[in-house]
Amino acid sequence: MSRFLSIALFLTVLLGIVASAHYYIWIRLVRDVQWPKGISRWLTWLLVLLYLGVPATFWLSRTLPPNHGRGLLLVTYVWLGLTLGLPVMLACGDALRGAWLGIRGLSGAEPLSAERRLFIKRLFSGVVALWAAGTTVVAYGEAMGSLSIREVRIRLRRLPRQLHGFVIAQLTDMHVGPTLRRDFVQKVVEKTNSMQADLIAITGDLVDGSVENLSSIVEPLRQLRARHGVFFVTGNHEYYSGVEQWLSEIRRLGIRVLRNERVSVGNDDVSFDLVGIDDASAARFGHGHGPDLPGAMAGRDGSREAVLLAHQPRAAFEAERLGIGLQLSGHTHGGQVWPFGRLVRWQQPFVRGLHRLGQLAVYVSCGTGFWGPPLRLRTPAEITRVVLLCEDEPAAVVL
Repeated sequence: MSRFLSIALFLTVLLGIVASAHYYIWIRLVRDVQWPKGISRWLTWLLVLLYLGVPATFWLSRTLPPNHGRGLLLVTYVWLGLTLGLPVMLACGDALRGAWLGIRGLSGAEPLSAERRLFIKRLFSGVVALWAAGTTVVAYGEAMGSLSIREVRIRLRRLPRQLHGFVIAQLTDMHVGPTLRRDFVQKVVEKTNSMQADLIAITGDLVDGSVENLSSIVEPLRQLRARHGVFFVTGNHEYYSGVEQWLSEIRRLGIRVLRNERVSVGNDDVSFDLVGIDDASAARFGHGHGPDLPGAMAGRDGSREAVLLAHQPRAAFEAERLGIGLQLSGHTHGGQVWPFGRLVRWQQPFVRGLHRLGQLAVYVSCGTGFWGPPLRLRTPAEITRVVLLCEDEPAAVVL
């Protein structure tokens, strides 16, 4: 499938979901609560305009010059996030109201008058709307707040003792573009360099936009420093943004791109294999892209430890069969905002944190930036400090 068709399909599905969400919001907050005609008409047109603002936001985010329209995009993306969460909250409110009315009916209480029922319906709708607004404010503060360094210590059975304490700094899902700009990239670079990591791994979804619009914004990545280098593997969003141009740009910044290949990290026998594969969705875009972990592992000495960089956690099943010791992934954003963590589980085996699959350790970062709505709820953005421990250290502990 071509890049254009993939983007068109994604936007069609997303806009269909958003349209349904707006319609449900209109039913519950406009039609059912029976506002006066003037107010109902005004609210209806407001919801129509807000819905039309969603595709306009996607178009503007791709076409506006760098550093233009950021405030407008933040507002419209926040509304998008509220649109996707509010129907779920309204449904929960409806369920509670229905349960209360059902219990009241079973108890033999006198039926409520039409005026009383309308008052209760308005009360529940108002409480849910305030709940959603408050949650959105909290989620916005969490997304736009300070960026934390999260440390995870992982035992690897084949890691040479001399590499005990080896530090990998993982960056993933930065989504530099519409709302995250150069100041954010500069902050990420400074925090990452402060860790003095032995190796830096960028596990995909670095950008949302073209090289033409974003090259100056990602320029600070040139300043990333690690003793054994900086490495990158593609995420699905690189393929929406012109992957070939971005791979050339990333290489220009001094970052090594791994495309279904492995490199030795360390010196002589005191080393391990670092493996990187294309994103799981890459084959749809043709031009020779697509994950090939068996090809990357061909001819490898099985006594050596191997660390895999793969954007999507679902690469873990093949990685475990092929004897990988550790996989670093992103893609899920830890769910980013409720209830999307539940939805992510339908596609990915792991959503966030450290997991074990046989002899394979899998760490899934919550992401360094965010996609779309500038909202995070109990899934703080992170730069991950992965500390590798040799076999005779205590079991893996997440700090």
